Amino acid sequence: MKWIKWFLLAALVLVLSACAVDKEKPKAQKESEQTIEVTKVDSVEEEVVEEPIEVEKQEILYELNPANWTFKPTGDANPKAVLITIDDAPDKYAVEMASTLKELNAPAIFFVNGHFLETDKGKANLKAIYDMGFLIGNHTQTHANLKNSTEEQQKEEILKVNEIVEAVTGEKPKFFRAPFGVNTDFSRALVRSEGMLLMNWTYGYDWEKQYMDAAKLTEIMLNTEYLTNGANLLMHDRKWTSEALKDIVEGLRAKGYDLIDPHTIKGIEE
Repeated sequence: MKWIKWFLLAALVLVLSACAVDKEKPKAQKESEQTIEVTKVDSVEEEVVEEPIEVEKQEILYELNPANWTFKPTGDANPKAVLITIDDAPDKYAVEMASTLKELNAPAIFFVNGHFLETDKGKANLKAIYDMGFLIGNHTQTHANLKNSTEEQQKEEILKVNEIVEAVTGEKPKFFRAPFGVNTDFSRALVRSEGMLLMNWTYGYDWEKQYMDAAKLTEIMLNTEYLTNGANLLMHDRKWTSEALKDIVEGLRAKGYDLIDPHTIKGIEE
């Protein structure tokens, strides 16, 4: 009987030891899992930390001469350079023209009219031009002659375009060009207060009947007496202009002209 008693006592000790081991095992596993979770959280926190992006500012190379609307170098930039501008965008051919210019690595300003931006298609065309890297200019809402408009009408003509361009692209126009080249004291002051650079042009021909042909337009744009250093070239969103654009750009370069990047013009820096 005595040996039975000792046997039962030994069995009890073994059972109690096994229970103690089982109790410790989940605790160790749980602590290990907690360690893993903390490690994972720390890893995620490290992944979402981003370095600030530094935006490189464009060097100012040219400034506008308001006496004749040409551009001159501010420093060592090539004086033999011209600016390309496209008015009345985006009507029918502006996106095509922007694509042509982008393929040629040719910078330009697209001056937009607000009445072309009232539809989803018009807004999409504006965004497409902007996304190709081109700066946008304000050419008024309805292409009105500001001289024949009241101050309130002038204000609406200019500010409405700024509002919609900013809503679509996230950036207000940097330049302003009045229809027919006609400004008023009020429009000049308003443009200045909006932080835009006012400009007209040196020459353009594509609205004249005799140059509504790609070949004839190319010929006059490249051989006019007004093609000089710093010339401000005016063209429009027109079929014949779109067809002539590649030859005009290549012809200008063949004559030794650089094309002014509007981002480098004095007066638009923030």
